[in-house]
Amino acid sequence: MGKLRQQVSKWMMQNLELPADVVMDLPRITMIGQLHIYIENHRGVKAFSNEQLTLKLKQGTLVIKGSEFVIKTILPEEILLEGTIASVDFEND
Repeated sequence: MGKLRQQVSKWMMQNLELPADVVMDLPRITMIGQLHIYIENHRGVKAFSNEQLTLKLKQGTLVIKGSEFVIKTILPEEILLEGTIASVDFEND
């Protein structure tokens, strides 16, 4: 069933010109240099500190590491983080 879903999603992206993040429920990540990162389509905050933000995703976890982190905006599926970003990693659970 998973393969059929992927085929339908691919068809929708190609023929209906829908963005992949919407069709496949993927996170959309926008970074501005090393200072800001905006993440859409997350499933919640797992952990937050001055040096790390861990977010739940539909498939896995997103780990952002750096320093002087401040959450500027947080909504149910969106978050804006400011600070010095050193790395952004995806981890499969």
